[in-house]
Amino acid sequence: MTPSTPSPDPRISVRGVEKSYAPAARGGRAVNALRGADLTIEAPGFYAVMGRSGSGKSTLLHLLAGLDRPERGEIVVGGTAVHSLSEADLVRYRRRGIGIIFQQFNLIPTLDALGNVMLPGLLDGMHERDLRERARALLGELGLADRSMHRPDTLSGGEQQRVASARALLLDPPVVLADEPTGSLDSTTSAALWRLLEDTADRRGLTVLMVTHEPVAASHCRRTFILHDGRVAGSLESHGIDPSQLAHRSTELARSA
Repeated sequence: MTPSTPSPDPRISVRGVEKSYAPAARGGRAVNALRGADLTIEAPGFYAVMGRSGSGKSTLLHLLAGLDRPERGEIVVGGTAVHSLSEADLVRYRRRGIGIIFQQFNLIPTLDALGNVMLPGLLDGMHERDLRERARALLGELGLADRSMHRPDTLSGGEQQRVASARALLLDPPVVLADEPTGSLDSTTSAALWRLLEDTADRRGLTVLMVTHEPVAASHCRRTFILHDGRVAGSLESHGIDPSQLAHRSTELARSA
């Protein structure tokens, strides 16, 4: 498959986004998850959003994925104004405008690897024969050609995450969002997946945005955005940086915000 042509518009644009949640207990305080977050990614590549627990990472990812709505601000992904979509358009956006890789894989246990990869296209009404050919090609690219007929419970964690990655790429979205994709994997398998995401972004001309709290993960990314107290404190070129140095620099950015 040939890489998609880069768009002249930013792949991801977040402007003044605010999001809060009601208190978990009566009498408690509302949680201000995002407080005017701004973020722009203009080119294809592998990027990270890094921050401590409670910094707003998951909230930002959910808003980018159209799984929740901001109270204020604008979110544009691949030229789509996500913040203003209707519920029906959000469903179509999640099917075709983006791919999502979840930490817990979210594979259907009764389907084999091929069926799991084909599922988004089947739900979108595409022809099964074309989908099968495309899904087989993707599994082959990711080194799973001989595992296509295996169900999730017979696959390793790394293999399951590669199936989930193939599923996210099935409809060739311009943007892929990855939610702590190696959180359930060992260090060796994690490193292999980070290299896979980087290589996939480069070869296909995609923008892959990964949410993580791990400097070692962010060191595989072209640029890392530091999220602190619901705001983007800044960003830094991170590819190949020693993880301990990246952790130190990200802490300095957060403190100066």
